[in-house]
Amino acid sequence: MAVSVVIAGEAGFWVVLVLALATRYLLGWRRVGTALLLAVPLIDLIVLGATVLDLRHGAPAEWAHGLGAAYVGFSVAYGHYLVRWADAHAAHRLAGGPAPVKPPKYGAARAAHEWRIFARTLVGAAITAALIAGMIALVDDTARTAALTRWYGTMAWVTGISLVVAASYTVFPKRR
Repeated sequence: MAVSVVIAGEAGFWVVLVLALATRYLLGWRRVGTALLLAVPLIDLIVLGATVLDLRHGAPAEWAHGLGAAYVGFSVAYGHYLVRWADAHAAHRLAGGPAPVKPPKYGAARAAHEWRIFARTLVGAAITAALIAGMIALVDDTARTAALTRWYGTMAWVTGISLVVAASYTVFPKRR
Protein backbone atom coordinates (compact mmCIF):
# COMPACT_ATOMS: atom_id res chain seq x y z
CA MET A 1 0.00 0.00 0.00
CA ALA A 2 2.82 2.45 0.80
CA VAL A 3 4.15 2.46 -2.77
CA SER A 4 0.67 3.28 -4.07
CA VAL A 5 0.41 6.20 -1.66
CA VAL A 6 3.78 7.61 -2.74
CA ILE A 7 2.90 7.25 -6.44
CA ALA A 8 -0.50 8.87 -5.84
CA GLY A 9 1.20 11.66 -3.88
CA GLU A 10 3.66 12.36 -6.69
CA ALA A 11 0.88 12.30 -9.29
CA GLY A 12 -1.25 14.49 -7.04
CA PHE A 13 1.57 17.02 -6.69
CA TRP A 14 1.81 17.47 -10.46
CA VAL A 15 -1.96 17.45 -11.01
CA VAL A 16 -2.54 20.14 -8.37
CA LEU A 17 0.41 22.14 -9.71
CA VAL A 18 -0.90 22.01 -13.29
CA LEU A 19 -4.42 22.90 -12.12
CA ALA A 20 -3.09 25.81 -10.08
CA LEU A 21 -1.06 27.18 -12.97
CA ALA A 22 -3.87 26.67 -15.49
CA THR A 23 -6.31 28.41 -13.14
CA ARG A 24 -3.85 31.23 -12.61
CA TYR A 25 -2.79 31.84 -16.21
CA LEU A 26 -5.48 30.40 -18.50
CA LEU A 27 -8.52 31.44 -16.49
CA GLY A 28 -6.93 34.51 -14.95
CA TRP A 29 -8.05 33.54 -11.43
CA ARG A 30 -4.90 34.52 -9.61
CA ARG A 31 -6.23 34.07 -6.07
CA VAL A 32 -7.70 30.64 -6.79
CA GLY A 33 -4.45 29.59 -8.47
CA THR A 34 -2.46 30.81 -5.48
CA ALA A 35 -4.77 28.96 -3.09
CA LEU A 36 -4.24 25.76 -5.08
CA LEU A 37 -0.47 26.30 -4.96
CA LEU A 38 -0.70 26.68 -1.20
CA ALA A 39 -2.58 23.37 -1.05
CA VAL A 40 0.36 21.47 -2.58
CA PRO A 41 1.99 20.82 0.86
CA LEU A 42 -1.23 19.08 1.97
CA ILE A 43 -0.28 16.25 -0.36
CA ASP A 44 2.90 15.74 1.68
CA LEU A 45 0.84 15.53 4.86
CA ILE A 46 -1.46 12.96 3.27
CA VAL A 47 1.48 10.81 2.13
CA LEU A 48 3.14 11.03 5.54
CA GLY A 49 -0.13 10.37 7.38
CA ALA A 50 -0.97 7.32 5.25
CA THR A 51 2.54 5.92 5.69
CA VAL A 52 2.42 6.35 9.46
CA LEU A 53 -1.11 4.91 9.68
CA ASP A 54 0.02 1.86 7.72
CA LEU A 55 2.83 1.29 10.23
CA ARG A 56 0.56 1.98 13.21
CA HIS A 57 -1.87 -0.67 11.98
CA GLY A 58 0.83 -3.32 12.19
CA ALA A 59 2.22 -3.40 8.65
CA PRO A 60 5.83 -4.51 8.66
CA ALA A 61 8.10 -1.60 7.80
CA GLU A 62 9.34 -2.03 4.26
CA TRP A 63 11.32 -0.12 1.68
CA ALA A 64 8.18 1.71 0.53
CA HIS A 65 7.63 3.29 3.96
CA GLY A 66 11.11 4.76 3.70
CA LEU A 67 10.25 5.92 0.20
CA GLY A 68 7.28 7.77 1.68
CA ALA A 69 9.61 9.52 4.12
CA ALA A 70 12.03 10.36 1.29
CA TYR A 71 9.17 11.70 -0.83
CA VAL A 72 8.10 14.04 1.95
CA GLY A 73 11.66 15.06 2.83
CA PHE A 74 12.62 15.95 -0.72
CA SER A 75 9.24 17.50 -1.44
CA VAL A 76 9.80 19.88 1.46
CA ALA A 77 13.37 20.61 0.34
CA TYR A 78 12.69 20.99 -3.39
CA GLY A 79 8.95 21.77 -3.51
CA HIS A 80 9.16 25.56 -3.45
CA TYR A 81 11.98 25.48 -6.01
CA LEU A 82 9.93 23.29 -8.37
CA VAL A 83 6.80 25.40 -7.94
CA ARG A 84 8.74 28.59 -8.72
CA TRP A 85 10.32 26.91 -11.75
CA ALA A 86 6.94 25.71 -13.07
CA ASP A 87 5.30 29.07 -12.33
CA ALA A 88 7.99 30.95 -14.29
CA HIS A 89 7.58 28.61 -17.27
CA ALA A 90 3.78 28.82 -17.17
CA ALA A 91 3.87 32.63 -16.92
CA HIS A 92 6.15 32.73 -19.95
CA ARG A 93 4.26 30.21 -22.09
CA LEU A 94 0.68 31.01 -21.09
CA ALA A 95 0.70 34.67 -20.13
CA GLY A 96 3.46 36.20 -22.22
CA GLY A 97 5.72 36.76 -19.24
CA PRO A 98 9.47 37.04 -19.45
CA ALA A 99 11.52 33.97 -20.31
CA PRO A 100 12.48 32.04 -17.17
CA VAL A 101 16.00 32.54 -15.92
CA LYS A 102 18.11 29.51 -16.72
CA PRO A 103 20.71 28.22 -14.29
CA PRO A 104 24.20 29.47 -15.07
CA LYS A 105 26.29 27.18 -17.25
CA TYR A 106 29.83 28.22 -16.46
CA GLY A 107 32.34 29.18 -13.81
CA ALA A 108 31.74 30.30 -10.26
CA ALA A 109 28.07 31.04 -10.91
CA ARG A 110 27.49 27.41 -11.93
CA ALA A 111 29.41 26.18 -8.89
CA ALA A 112 27.28 28.37 -6.60
CA HIS A 113 24.13 26.97 -8.24
CA GLU A 114 25.34 23.40 -7.63
CA TRP A 115 26.09 24.21 -3.99
CA ARG A 116 22.51 25.49 -3.59
CA ILE A 117 21.27 22.20 -5.08
CA PHE A 118 23.52 20.33 -2.64
CA ALA A 119 22.05 22.35 0.26
CA ARG A 120 18.52 21.38 -0.83
CA THR A 121 19.60 17.74 -1.10
CA LEU A 122 21.16 17.89 2.36
CA VAL A 123 17.96 19.36 3.82
CA GLY A 124 15.86 16.69 2.05
CA ALA A 125 18.09 13.91 3.36
CA ALA A 126 18.02 15.33 6.90
CA ILE A 127 14.22 15.57 6.87
CA THR A 128 14.02 12.03 5.49
CA ALA A 129 16.34 10.74 8.24
CA ALA A 130 14.29 12.53 10.92
CA LEU A 131 11.03 11.09 9.57
CA ILE A 132 12.53 7.61 9.44
CA ALA A 133 13.79 7.97 13.01
CA GLY A 134 10.27 9.00 14.01
CA MET A 135 8.77 5.98 12.23
CA ILE A 136 11.26 3.66 13.93
CA ALA A 137 10.41 5.16 17.33
CA LEU A 138 6.72 4.86 16.53
CA VAL A 139 6.95 1.17 15.67
CA ASP A 140 9.46 0.46 18.47
CA ASP A 141 10.39 -2.99 17.14
CA THR A 142 13.84 -3.35 15.59
CA ALA A 143 12.86 -6.54 13.80
CA ARG A 144 10.00 -4.72 12.05
CA THR A 145 12.04 -1.64 11.14
CA ALA A 146 15.21 -3.08 9.57
CA ALA A 147 14.07 -1.99 6.10
CA LEU A 148 13.76 1.59 7.34
CA THR A 149 17.28 1.78 8.78
CA ARG A 150 18.70 1.00 5.32
CA TRP A 151 17.40 4.39 4.20
CA TYR A 152 20.08 6.14 6.27
CA GLY A 153 22.71 4.69 3.95
CA THR A 154 20.67 5.57 0.89
CA MET A 155 20.38 9.18 2.05
CA ALA A 156 24.13 9.26 2.71
CA TRP A 157 24.78 8.09 -0.87
CA VAL A 158 22.38 10.62 -2.39
CA THR A 159 23.91 13.43 -0.35
CA GLY A 160 27.43 12.26 -1.16
CA ILE A 161 26.73 12.22 -4.90
CA SER A 162 25.30 15.74 -4.71
CA LEU A 163 28.38 16.84 -2.74
CA VAL A 164 30.74 15.37 -5.34
CA VAL A 165 28.85 17.12 -8.16
CA ALA A 166 28.97 20.49 -6.36
CA ALA A 167 32.64 20.08 -5.46
CA SER A 168 33.53 19.08 -9.02
CA TYR A 169 32.05 22.32 -10.37
CA THR A 170 34.13 24.20 -7.80
CA VAL A 171 37.42 22.37 -8.39
CA PHE A 172 36.96 21.95 -12.16
CA PRO A 173 34.79 24.88 -13.21
CA LYS A 174 33.15 24.44 -16.59
CA ARG A 175 34.49 26.96 -19.07
CA ARG A 176 32.88 28.43 -22.15
